[in-house]
Amino acid sequence: MFTVYGRANSINVRKVLWMLDEVGEPFLRHDWGRGFRPTSDPEFMQLSAFGVVPVVVDDGVVLRESQSIVRYLASKHQRWDLYPTDLKTRARVEGWMDWAATDLYSAARPVFHAMLVHAKDPATAIAPADGVADWSKHMARLDRQLAASGPFLMGDAFTIADIPTGLVVNRWFSLRFDKPVLPAVSAYYDRLAERPAYRTHGRNGTP
Repeated sequence: MFTVYGRANSINVRKVLWMLDEVGEPFLRHDWGRGFRPTSDPEFMQLSAFGVVPVVVDDGVVLRESQSIVRYLASKHQRWDLYPTDLKTRARVEGWMDWAATDLYSAARPVFHAMLVHAKDPATAIAPADGVADWSKHMARLDRQLAASGPFLMGDAFTIADIPTGLVVNRWFSLRFDKPVLPAVSAYYDRLAERPAYRTHGRNGTP
């Protein structure tokens, strides 16, 4: 049985859970991380000395890093519609994946942490202006891409590039702060919601 170690509200764990549902892989999940058992616990450290979620075990093989796990699952299930075999197309898919996990997510993280993780009262928390400005800049880039080449990042076809991106987009719309109108991103958010796996692990009421 494919086993996932990590809390279900972690954005990186959610990438893996979404992908598992996309490929139809049954799994078990154990809560680890913030709010649950700490990843510094020796039991977790035996799985991965890096001490971060997610960690997965498949047939006795331990894997870490959400982006790598998503790609592994696509290859395992030969879902070349999600992870094309053409090298140039694949490189573009991976480029958008890595952008979403670095530039886009790094911009979103300070806002999320200020409003939810570190806020004494999330209902009255105020988003940091500099964080909103940086995140908005990257979201505007996404909007331009989708307006030019959408409805998905790679055009008409949903790919694994949309998984890390779609989770940050969910966080954008789930947090309450003044934000620019991005029509292509809004349409993308609704298009992703047509996928049952996204409704379960992405647009599910959790930022």
